[in-house]
Amino acid sequence: MLSKLRRFLPKRFRDEKSVIPVVRLQGAIGMSSPMRSGLSLATAALPLEKAFSIKKAPAVALIVNSPGGSPVQSRLIFKRIRDLAKENDKDVLVFVEDVAASGGYMISLAGDEIFVDPSSIVGSIGVVAAGFGFTEMIKKIGVDRRVYTAGEKKVTLDPFQPEVPEDIEYLKSLQLEIHETFIEIVKSRRGDVLTDDPDLFTGKFWTGRSAVQLGLVDAIGDLRSVIKERYGDKAEPKLISAPRGLMGRKAGLGVALSGERLTEGLGDELISSIENRALWMRYGL
Repeated sequence: MLSKLRRFLPKRFRDEKSVIPVVRLQGAIGMSSPMRSGLSLATAALPLEKAFSIKKAPAVALIVNSPGGSPVQSRLIFKRIRDLAKENDKDVLVFVEDVAASGGYMISLAGDEIFVDPSSIVGSIGVVAAGFGFTEMIKKIGVDRRVYTAGEKKVTLDPFQPEVPEDIEYLKSLQLEIHETFIEIVKSRRGDVLTDDPDLFTGKFWTGRSAVQLGLVDAIGDLRSVIKERYGDKAEPKLISAPRGLMGRKAGLGVALSGERLTEGLGDELISSIENRALWMRYGL
């Protein structure tokens, strides 16, 4: 009742706190599975919309902790953040935790300012594709690979067939296009503060302290300290999470109830977990 009456008091007597909505963007980008929801526009859209819709908030804070992943999902999240910031006239403050690399750094570029820990890992502005070749293995176990296609390039880079140099060159040309898109975003957002270091766009990554010197980020700082410094001692961060559905799980993550469904796709889940872990391990995490 007291909180409802407070709105009728003169402003100097209200003792109102400035609330800064916070959205956590964490995990490998686009790498979702039945048991784990990866970071994507689908999982990030609702909390972002909710955070930017808080009219009294002067800014929105984003906590980014991602080793990268899908370039498409990375750019979609980046664009949605910038669109919402423009539509709602909000500043965007990004706070990097362990890592903002590759697609994670692309998302961080949506911030008007980027803050890091001295030991955060930042950068990796590049494109990578990886896989395995099983041609010798299937020969040893006596398996005959049979593929029937309409279209001579339908099985480009099939892991069960020998590599074709022409196919590798084509893949590299696609990677160059994606890399150029990434570089354009970096320059459009950070071009006025970037150094001319020749390693910036090679895929190399740095600590947060070095990233400040290179112009990849703005400063060293943590969320609570920066918010109180910018918006006063009474300013408080408020975490905005995705709504939860059945059994307390976040929206967008399906739940299988039968024993058959629970074991379905466990092989894919294992592979997904290994790929996800490999992304984090690349940065020593």
